[in-house]
Amino acid sequence: MEEKNVTELQIIQAKQAAEFAMTPVGQTVKQFEVMQRMAKMYTESTIVPDTYKGNIGNCVIALDMAMRMGCNPLMCMQNLYIVHGNPAFSSKFLIATINASGRFSPLRYEFKGEEGTLEYGCRCIAYESSDKEHKEPLHGDWITIGMADKEGWIKKNGSKWQSMPSQMLRYRAAAFWQRVYCPEISMGLITKEEADDIQDVEYTEIPTKDKLAEIAARAAGVVDAKSEENNEIQSKQSV
Repeated sequence: MEEKNVTELQIIQAKQAAEFAMTPVGQTVKQFEVMQRMAKMYTESTIVPDTYKGNIGNCVIALDMAMRMGCNPLMCMQNLYIVHGNPAFSSKFLIATINASGRFSPLRYEFKGEEGTLEYGCRCIAYESSDKEHKEPLHGDWITIGMADKEGWIKKNGSKWQSMPSQMLRYRAAAFWQRVYCPEISMGLITKEEADDIQDVEYTEIPTKDKLAEIAARAAGVVDAKSEENNEIQSKQSV
């Protein structure tokens, strides 16, 4: 009798487990468990970047991103960088992902201006895969050397804009094109080259105490009253 009760309990538990496995939450849990096993294998590999060696968490994130993008996990790991504490894809990987998506024709690059001048620039052009006759081109924004100079990309020490401007124009034009026509491909991440070009803006720190006192004075109308009094004194002196 006791053996029969145990068997019935096991059947009930197995049925509940099967029913849970069919739910969206159950599917997510199962997928997460499988990804952890896959990630453990990658952490023990000698050909993955150091960021993923022995780090199951980083490998799981990279695997999830690779599945969402429809690319090879190792390829994703090799082209996902951490710049200033934030993940970023390499531009060549982003271009390859766009070309392999099948949604557009391969990216092409159009140049203008004379090389070596501020007007020298590049933009990307592609077509929807359904546009067989290429009647409606998808143009990206023009990226020029003048723009790179104003943004401060060229002035950074060791900047690739100084040694290979044409290649950097292509990379930046592709990144701008992708954010306009298919931002979901990069899942909102910027490119490594863009992250490298980001500069810290110089600023003047305002003491918190003085700032709060000024705000309080303005709220009480003290500052405005003093300003009017000073204006009256200055007007009398000028007379």
